[in-house]
Amino acid sequence: MEEKLRYSDQELQEFKAIIDEKLRLAKRDYEEMMNSLMNKGGNDVDDTSPTYKVLEEGSATQSKEELIQLAGRQQKFIQGLEAALVRINNKTYGIDRITGKLIPKERLKAVPHATLSVESKQNRR
Repeated sequence: MEEKLRYSDQELQEFKAIIDEKLRLAKRDYEEMMNSLMNKGGNDVDDTSPTYKVLEEGSATQSKEELIQLAGRQQKFIQGLEAALVRINNKTYGIDRITGKLIPKERLKAVPHATLSVESKQNRR
């Protein structure tokens, strides 16, 4: 049996549906993080209690930094998913960028923006 060099158009459409849904959720989460960072929620206590504000400032700074880090990671995830959609359109999706072989479907379903098989990723280390 000949080894498959790429996923079929039907398989690519299945992956596209998975990626579209993950992208929708990722963008929603990113937007919520950004709204939270810009205090658009309106549930802030800035003007209610100066004493409370002093007690909370330390943890607010820490959680704001964590949120900025999370938002950065989320943005990178979104970019990875968008790049995967480009590869689907180019019909190069799911091809290991080192070996040129197909990345197993299970891996792509778990990590849809993957460009390396687990084996290639471990060999790089």
